[in-house]
Amino acid sequence: MPVTRVGVISDTHGLLRPEAVAFLKGCDRIVHAGDVGDPAILDELSKVAPVTAVRGNVDTAPWAAALAETQVLEVEGVRIHVLHDLGQLAVRPAALRIDVVVSGHSHKPLTERRGGVLYLNPGSAGPRRFRLPISIAEITIADGKVDARFVELEIG
Repeated sequence: MPVTRVGVISDTHGLLRPEAVAFLKGCDRIVHAGDVGDPAILDELSKVAPVTAVRGNVDTAPWAAALAETQVLEVEGVRIHVLHDLGQLAVRPAALRIDVVVSGHSHKPLTERRGGVLYLNPGSAGPRRFRLPISIAEITIADGKVDARFVELEIG
């Protein structure tokens, strides 16, 4: 049974760590949940896999105007809603047949199911903030089943 891997990264704030790129290699798709910080990050990620990215609150430079505030993508029949700040979620995911909601902003890794919807925040892969981990996540899809996991990056 083939497994589709969607890498999820957020809050890079202009820093794309080699450890994050190494984790994302082999992904079928990459989602960036905002606070990109530098368009070169999206260019580098697109060398690994197709990228879907949204604008975060620090993405205010002219280049970031091309990024939407929310995106919905479908991967292997799984609908993924992406936004930066979960507090600004303006839709009812289950009503729109959304399977996964991906957000960033808090820098705190989170995965939980609510009302049949998987909520995922990969944490921050950019500069360390407070004592929060530097982390990234992946969504795996196999036979219509969706799962997610975090990885705390080992920074050399």
